Amino acid sequence: MDTAALASGLPLDEKIALLTGAGTWVLHNIDAIGLRTVTVSDGPIGVRGVDGDGRPSAQLPAPSATAATWDVDLQARIGTLMAGEARRKGVDVVLAPVVNLQRSPVGGRHFECLSEDPFLTTRLAVAFIDALQQQGVAACIKHFIANETETDRTEYVSRIDERTLREVYLAPFEAVVEAGVWTIMAAYNGLSLEGVDATATEHGPLLNGILKNEWGFDGVVISDWLATKNTVEAALGGLDLVMPGPGGPWGENLTQAVRDGRVPIDVIDDKVARILLLAERVGALTGTAGDVPAFDATDASPEPDAPEVRALLTELAARSTVVLRNEGALLPLGADTTSVALIGPNAAKLFTQGGGSAFVRAPLVADPVAALRAALPAASVSLHRGGVSEAGAPAMPSELLSTPDGAPGMLIEHLDSHGAVVDTSVITDAAHIWFDILDPRVVDVRLTTDVSVAGGGHHAIEFAPVGAHRIEVDGVLLSESGARVGSEVVLNSSYANPETFTATLPDDDADRVVHIEAVLQVVQADAYGDFVRLHLRYREPGLSVEQEIAEAVAAASASDVAVVVIGTNPETESEGWDRPNLDLPGRQNELVRRVLEANPRTIVIVNAGAPVILPWLDEVPAALWWWLPGQEAGTSLAAVLTGAVEPSGRLPWTLPADEADVPVANGLPVDGFVDYPEGTDVGHRGWDRHGLTPAREFGYGLGYTTWEYSGIAVTDAPASGAEAAAGAATTLATASITLANSGPRAGREVVQVYLEAPAEPADPQRPVRWLAGFAVVDAEPGVEITVDIPLARRSFEIWSTDAATWRLPAGTYRVVAGRSSRDLRLEAALAVS
Repeated sequence: MDTAALASGLPLDEKIALLTGAGTWVLHNIDAIGLRTVTVSDGPIGVRGVDGDGRPSAQLPAPSATAATWDVDLQARIGTLMAGEARRKGVDVVLAPVVNLQRSPVGGRHFECLSEDPFLTTRLAVAFIDALQQQGVAACIKHFIANETETDRTEYVSRIDERTLREVYLAPFEAVVEAGVWTIMAAYNGLSLEGVDATATEHGPLLNGILKNEWGFDGVVISDWLATKNTVEAALGGLDLVMPGPGGPWGENLTQAVRDGRVPIDVIDDKVARILLLAERVGALTGTAGDVPAFDATDASPEPDAPEVRALLTELAARSTVVLRNEGALLPLGADTTSVALIGPNAAKLFTQGGGSAFVRAPLVADPVAALRAALPAASVSLHRGGVSEAGAPAMPSELLSTPDGAPGMLIEHLDSHGAVVDTSVITDAAHIWFDILDPRVVDVRLTTDVSVAGGGHHAIEFAPVGAHRIEVDGVLLSESGARVGSEVVLNSSYANPETFTATLPDDDADRVVHIEAVLQVVQADAYGDFVRLHLRYREPGLSVEQEIAEAVAAASASDVAVVVIGTNPETESEGWDRPNLDLPGRQNELVRRVLEANPRTIVIVNAGAPVILPWLDEVPAALWWWLPGQEAGTSLAAVLTGAVEPSGRLPWTLPADEADVPVANGLPVDGFVDYPEGTDVGHRGWDRHGLTPAREFGYGLGYTTWEYSGIAVTDAPASGAEAAAGAATTLATASITLANSGPRAGREVVQVYLEAPAEPADPQRPVRWLAGFAVVDAEPGVEITVDIPLARRSFEIWSTDAATWRLPAGTYRVVAGRSSRDLRLEAALAVS
């Protein structure tokens, strides 16, 4: 279809309308050209669907977890699953994957990114996108570009030297454009490039110059939600679609700018043609009047709790799991295991997904106790929390609440600007007090409820309101603020983590009814709508942390095996804020050591998406990094502990032993700028540059068998003719690696190949070594295999700032192969001329 001609033939008002969303998740339709609504949805942990879609979604392990498989075929299966989920939920565009790099381990969205390494990120992202788009569902790669820090993410400007930008941070984006991605999301932050300091939504040298002209991107550049501030600058800068809508800086303002000649009509036509091409690609456009296509859900996946979906998600979570230590072959557990003490705050309350826009509601969360009992039928399995790790109390149980007239729930009175009641309602879900306000007269609400608590022990009620408020408990003022907020609480995610105010009840034996009255502002959040948000939590009397640890230690002492599940939680890892440090929250390190002292057969499971310091790692006999495992948490844990599935994961980032050693401590803005002084030495490259020893290096993972590497051969595959013109994807050489499974059971290995630059002439900007290839292989015990790993021309190239092009330095490269970035067992030389 000639979408350019179709675009130019539309009336100006219809063209402009298409360039801003019709709602939070939908684009405008034009029946006269057979254009139906195009729908987008958040990813990448699952396809949430649009607002009001209450159906559950398949909840995948976090992207860092799936990246730990180093398996492009598994990534393709994820893409196919996500495409089916999108079809099931009526979604055309999935906002995923995130290919920003894990520059610092404290980054708030670290769990949502794939890797600290640009090459690993690229290979996995391309496989996912290709599989997703083969099913007619668009991927939206994000966040373009230099969006590695959450703090002040809508305000800072990233400053990266051009060579580092090209070789590291642009590399995954260039590769997915070459692979044919259909949409790209422009980030909130700004970038300093070619003398231009501008936000990513209006950066002409970035969007027009590099993305569209140099790389030939023919898709749609979508703004991050509410990221677009200016009319003409964004229009001329290369942005195509403002999201969400309605509203925003375009609309009538852009129409007037076209009429005034400040924005040429051909710029508008190009944007419209791109949107129509996207619509055609996802099956939303016929180009024929009166022939509007219906949404095609024929390729929809099964329900997220279907056996085949659960089996895939279990395999993903299990294969992602990294064996950090396994002394004495404690793992896998045998069928003769008699008793298991399952211990830890994250055993009692699993952390399956990080916070923010990636959040989805799963159909289930597989219980690890039930899964272990099923996997070890001869063993008794007991659960012991061993203390809490979250600072905040649990959500208020709804059954404790009643309205002033005695009905269950909370009375909500809608108030106008004079404080008069214009409407009332009752809500009963205290665990999630977030509701929309549709009446424009309503500026505040008054929440009134009674909390019935049983006497005895220490009770606390916690309130975390979003915005202006007045909270009274039994007639006594607890907190008051007149500071009204707007859409910024969505952009910075503070709506998910507002300041908490605590009411402590008398410590006596009397049953009591606590009267609560709270006046809460209506947050007017632009295209996100108007809403009220309050976190209401309750901590009931119970054992102290010390008592819970003592109880867990006693259970460990009496058991055959102790399995301690520790990690982070929703207060720690989320979009919207960066972590202050790499510490495990609460007293979890103490819990591990005390359990280990009580039972030498202790296995530690780390339930976290991003690195944390594990000071006892080399003291415990066995440790697994279990990530944020998604809905099949319990089934995957049982599978790896018993060896039903080998935990064959390899770290896609570096695990520090000491926070002081981390090459990039935080990456926080200073005076509005985020600088990248480490240059191309991102992640493991920085550890190598400084000669530092981490707890576990990039690419590390033991699995349940052993491997012997015996040979390497590197053969030239010089590019010529059409292949040379293809550039980055051209294979320059092939490394053939011979290895054998030397252990007692079948296993999976990730063979990794790294390059080291020629010694002469010295290039101080090149890393000490860098990842250039990898392959996943399976073998039975005693079987020897040879795997061929292509080495792309781009892996040898550098960006010449002076010539503004890629250059292939001549010389003799060292090609090294092995099990990780530090366990390198084979080497060969390759002369490049």
